[in-house]
Amino acid sequence: MRFLIPTLLAILWFQQAKSQDLGDRRIVLQEFSIPGMPGIQSFAWGQHEGEWLLVGGRTDGLHRRQPFAAFLATDNNTMAYVVDPAIGQVWSAALNTLPAAQFEQLQSTNLEFAQRGDVLYVLGGYGYSATANDHITHPVMSAINVPGAITAIKTGQAIASHFRYIVDDRLAVTGGYLGLLNDAFLLVGGQRFIGRYNPMGPDFGPGFIQQYTNAIRRFRVSDDGTSLMLTDYMETVDTANLHRRDYNLVPQVFPDGSNGYTAFSGVFQYAEDIPWLNTVDVDANGYAVVPGFEQLLNQYHTAHLPAYSNTANTMHTIFFGGIGRYYFDENGQLWDDVNVPFVNTISRVTRTGSGGMTETAIGHMPALLGSGAEFIRTTDIPTSFDDIIDLDQLVGDTVVAGHIVGGIESSAANIFFSNTGTQSDATTRTFRVLLVRETNNAIAAPDAAFEPLSAALSADNEQLMTTITLRASGTVHLSLTDTNGRVVSSLFEARLPAGKHTLQHTLKDLAAGVYVVELWAGEQHETVRFFR
Repeated sequence: MRFLIPTLLAILWFQQAKSQDLGDRRIVLQEFSIPGMPGIQSFAWGQHEGEWLLVGGRTDGLHRRQPFAAFLATDNNTMAYVVDPAIGQVWSAALNTLPAAQFEQLQSTNLEFAQRGDVLYVLGGYGYSATANDHITHPVMSAINVPGAITAIKTGQAIASHFRYIVDDRLAVTGGYLGLLNDAFLLVGGQRFIGRYNPMGPDFGPGFIQQYTNAIRRFRVSDDGTSLMLTDYMETVDTANLHRRDYNLVPQVFPDGSNGYTAFSGVFQYAEDIPWLNTVDVDANGYAVVPGFEQLLNQYHTAHLPAYSNTANTMHTIFFGGIGRYYFDENGQLWDDVNVPFVNTISRVTRTGSGGMTETAIGHMPALLGSGAEFIRTTDIPTSFDDIIDLDQLVGDTVVAGHIVGGIESSAANIFFSNTGTQSDATTRTFRVLLVRETNNAIAAPDAAFEPLSAALSADNEQLMTTITLRASGTVHLSLTDTNGRVVSSLFEARLPAGKHTLQHTLKDLAAGVYVVELWAGEQHETVRFFR
């Protein structure tokens, strides 16, 4: 069910960032074609000298609702691909020469992965296992020598010597995320799912077992190039704040200069099948829920780009499309759709040196793209911790930050309840992500220009236009009072992201006189007078 966020007399427009998406640069997407590019989504990737190694994932679109048709083995990606985006060439090799446990794992979906040096570590994943004769979450960690595998695939040689694995039940996780901090791996969130997907629940029809990890699992991987072993394993469980999957875990530089990750949004809440809105910071010492911040946009796993400016002590995370509960339509109106549709929103979450976080919609994908996609940065762009782009070190007016690869392209926003398998697919479309510096040398003074609340009447005195600028996302209460403080009308009440918003209100039944527009948004309180 969809709900238009603006209520009563208000119509909402959302003003997007017009020129500075990241520091002094705009984000520009440039689509280009790679012949033979595979269509895969929810996969794992590594890279070496600008070439990508892609494994796992699925070749279809959104999974179907019927247990007999959901997550079919025939749509597993059973190949390993090498892609050179610079020359637009693709190579591939079948993975069926690997041992059965590893072959089955590396064709599963929603795996967790991280690259350390030349080795790509791939954990878990959900899919059909011929060995188990069932859909399972694989208790496997694969270690892939990326340059070795790339060379073997490109030259048609045997690949098995570049693929190693161990079986460990603690790694049977799908839909979580894997980070690497101080040489320790962080396996955050996710679930263990056994059996066929069934929207009617675990005890209906074929049934299934679903266990959220509700945990951060920290461990080291001892790897001498031959044998693999988990060491220093520890687990922290929090059923309230870590109960999430299919989300985005993004590397961060925190305001004090330390490194870590933020777990953005994800699904599902306990009371309803809707995304979480809060976010959780994870560092070397533990984790904490970010106070006072809610992420309204881009809530499922999607392509994302982290970037940091040390001089401004500002951390940005860009999310490209995907799936989200809230979205803006073509008229700039904000909708709340609890069916959680595909969206084309490009949004930015910014954390300042004070620790405050704000969310802004900054653009649109060219279609309903991004879900299950990956952002793969270019190897020559300056970075800080874990692929975070260093904005202060960028050189040139146009910089290729990386590429958006794979994911689902949907033909409509809400297809889940009518999905026959033809309404979406794993896309072969690929986009360069350009960071383009503005040539305007004028320097803005954002604090001086900050106008929290303004009001203006139309020429016929029938419409009131209010512009509000929110320092943080939250629930907005906008009311109209007379000079004696009596509330004449409730103009607007809704949750909005941070930034500037313009609303229009009808005044045709309002008597002449002096009135006050009053804004309450969390701790922000503003008033402005006007005469009708």
